[in-house]
Amino acid sequence: MVLTVFWKEIVGILKALVKLDFKAEEGKLGILIAVGSIPTALIGFFFHDILESFFYNVLVVGIALMVNGVFLFFSERRGDGRRVDYLDSLLIGVAQGTAIIPGISRSGLTIATALLRKVEKRSAFTYSFLLSVPAVIGATILESSRVLASNELVMGGLDIVAMLFGVVVSMIVGYISLKLLQKLVMQEKFHLFAYYCWIAGIAIILYHVFL
Repeated sequence: MVLTVFWKEIVGILKALVKLDFKAEEGKLGILIAVGSIPTALIGFFFHDILESFFYNVLVVGIALMVNGVFLFFSERRGDGRRVDYLDSLLIGVAQGTAIIPGISRSGLTIATALLRKVEKRSAFTYSFLLSVPAVIGATILESSRVLASNELVMGGLDIVAMLFGVVVSMIVGYISLKLLQKLVMQEKFHLFAYYCWIAGIAIILYHVFL
């Protein structure tokens, strides 16, 4: 999905990196993505088990949704004309790593972090999703290695068909969702997601307290 929407940017970055052209915008962006991937990788490596354990704690999910909503709300209209720099990359990378916590939106928190740093909206949106590419690839490799090592992967013909169908549907829905999110960010309506987070967070917390 991300590869489909940002294929031009990704191809440009790869070409610049192959040529070791770090003066071009694409080359600079490639370095910034590498810098942002460092805190994400470190958080994932050292704190993965702790953060993943939060999936079994409903109260943590509710609180995380509330916190996520705060970031989304206050990031609105903070975007300026500035491009992403190295400090931005590190902070956005930390935000991406923190998104392992259930209830925290990866795209929401990374874009909000960039906007709070007064990064221009389009740059914030683009960098957020380009930064997800190495993280997704790394996580996929690690998970695949774990499954293969444990011999858990036993699939029949119907399983493969169902998996392929799910992949196609998720790609279509993901593409539409990504374009809609881009439109909302550019139209300064990003904060609308904050209300959803707050409503869902309050509902989950009340459910945990009273039931």
